[in-house]
Amino acid sequence: MNISEEIFIVNLGLHIKGLREKKGLSQQQLANECDIPRNQISRIERAKINTSIKTLIRIANAFKIELAELLSFQSK
Repeated sequence: MNISEEIFIVNLGLHIKGLREKKGLSQQQLANECDIPRNQISRIERAKINTSIKTLIRIANAFKIELAELLSFQSK
């Protein structure tokens, strides 16, 4: 099944937001853990940017999960 880039980015952002909220973290707390600006977390969650693999690795590390788990989600 093919998935468009836009749909993937939207679903990734929703997944990251869900994981962040499940762990009880604010955007600022996650940003601090990842050493990136808070507005970058916001833009990722709202699918306003196509973030880098480097940033995704930082986010996965902050959540203490594997990158594969971060990228494993159901498309909506």
